[in-house]
Order: sequence, then C-alpha cells, then structure tokens
Amino acid sequence: MNPILLAIIVLGILGLAGGAILVLASKFMAVYEDPRIAEVAECLAGANCGGCGYAGCSDYAEAIVKNGAPTSKCAPGGSKATEAINKIMGQSGSGGPELKAYVACNGSDENCGKRFEYQGLKTCAAAAGIAGGPSACSFGCLGLGDCTRACMFDAIHVVDGVAKVDREKCTGCTACTAVCPRGVIKIKPAASQPAVKCSSREKGAAVNKTCKVGCIGCGVCAKNCPQGAITVENNIASIDYEKCNGCGTCAEKCPKKAILWIEGKPRLVDGPGAGA
Repeated sequence: MNPILLAIIVLGILGLAGGAILVLASKFMAVYEDPRIAEVAECLAGANCGGCGYAGCSDYAEAIVKNGAPTSKCAPGGSKATEAINKIMGQSGSGGPELKAYVACNGSDENCGKRFEYQGLKTCAAAAGIAGGPSACSFGCLGLGDCTRACMFDAIHVVDGVAKVDREKCTGCTACTAVCPRGVIKIKPAASQPAVKCSSREKGAAVNKTCKVGCIGCGVCAKNCPQGAITVENNIASIDYEKCNGCGTCAEKCPKKAILWIEGKPRLVDGPGAGA
C-alpha cells in the first residue's frame, strides 16, 4: 500500500478515536452547573467593581445561587437588578434604598489649612504615612485622588483640595470607600437627607483651630432633631438615616454649618425644622 495513503488512514483512525474519547470524557467528567448562575449573572451590571464583596459579577452570581448570598449587593444594578434576581431565585423582597457615596469632609483649601507642603508620591495612602499627612486636620480628606482613580464611573473628583462625589453618576459600588486611607468617604441613601460633612474626632477647640466648617461636637443638632435621628459620639455628630425624615432642622441649627445637603432640599414639616 502506498505509504502516504497508509499514513492518512492511520491519522484518520487516530483522529476519530481521539474525538470519541473526548466526547465520552465530556459526558462522564462533566461538572454540572446550575443554569441559574448564568441567568443571575445576566441581571448584574457587569462592572466587576467588587462592591458586592466578591471578586466579580460571576463570583457573586455563583454565591447567590449556591450559597444563598443576599441578592441586593449589586449597587450599580440597583433595585432593578435585585428584583430580576429575586424573580429567578423565586423569592420576594427588595434591595432597600438606593445608596450612594458622599465625602464626610468639607475641608477645602479655603476651609482647612495645611501643616506642611507634601512633596512625595501623589497618593493619599503615601501622604497619610508621612507625619499623618499635610492637612491641618488629621481626619480630613487628603485630596490626592486615590478615590478618583478607583472609581470606574467617573463619579468622584478632587475640587479645591477635597474629593467631591457626582451623585448622579455614583452607583454606590464602594470602590472609593475601600481605598480612602482616612475613611472619609461614606455611603448614605440617595434620598433627600442631610449629611455630616466632617470626620474629625478632635474636641471643639482643636477643630476650630484647623477647620472653619468642622463639627465641634456641640450637640445642638442632636438636641433639636425632632426625630431623635442624631447622636454625638467621639466629638462627631452621626445621622441615623432610618430615623431621619429630611426635615432639615439639624442643617439649620448647626453653628458651624458642618451638616449640609448632598442633594435635594429639606421637607416642609410641621413643628421644629418646618421650612428649614
């Protein structure tokens, strides 16, 4: 027989045998994957931002289906994604209020001074390691843009030395909160409610020396809040957004104007704070 023809026949037989082996292996060694994982992944935003606490959207989808992880952790997808996932999983419930980031600091170049001019690596993480950072306030925003570089949605920028969030672009993914070495970027409901724009835990006298608009822990906001939504601990006011009805009393009464509106405006309510 012609050697070339024999080689072709042998190769053909080997190819068929190899193909048969692969088909059998795919059947006997196949790992079953719940089809709901792919369906859930389709409902997610696809940003792979990690805000849900998982490595990416596919890992989060697998955790929902296999481990019963909460279905409301996709901030970019919002309530629409949660509802779609709940439908796939055959469960009820909503994702709760939409959450967005805000910067708990108003220490701009005008409001808060500097202790020294920083000449090192232009990152907040690096600056924080040099004598606590150049800012006169050791709790405030360092303004070197680690948050800006972490945000995948172009929702946060440094303006006049302090980070500011574009709440229309913000998805609440928490990427910015994770990289801020001072922890001044926080998450709050997207509803029209005020926010404490300060993170200092210094006593009032020290705050007055470093920042024009810092919280001095005087407690005026807490005393005047008709909902009992504000407490003062470690010299800093804190708002309980489950109790806050957005009346605006705290922002009106704050002597340092450290409580500001992120978006929206105060509600018109009867009693204290009406028309604030």
